[in-house]
Amino acid sequence: MADRVVCRECHRVQETAETGACEVCGSTSLTEDWAGYVVISHPERSEIAQEMGVTEPGKYALKVR
Repeated sequence: MADRVVCRECHRVQETAETGACEVCGSTSLTEDWAGYVVISHPERSEIAQEMGVTEPGKYALKVR
């Protein structure tokens, strides 16, 4: 997972940082320093998604530094 970056704002895991901005929220605050991730496929039915404030399906980091 060395090629993946995470948005510090929405915690979305992204394959690359080619654009320099988060593909979901547009934040430019991306990092390679993160741990653990969860795949959320149905955020409207997920307690974890509700706790994290996630509204879109995707991969999200659990801990972002």
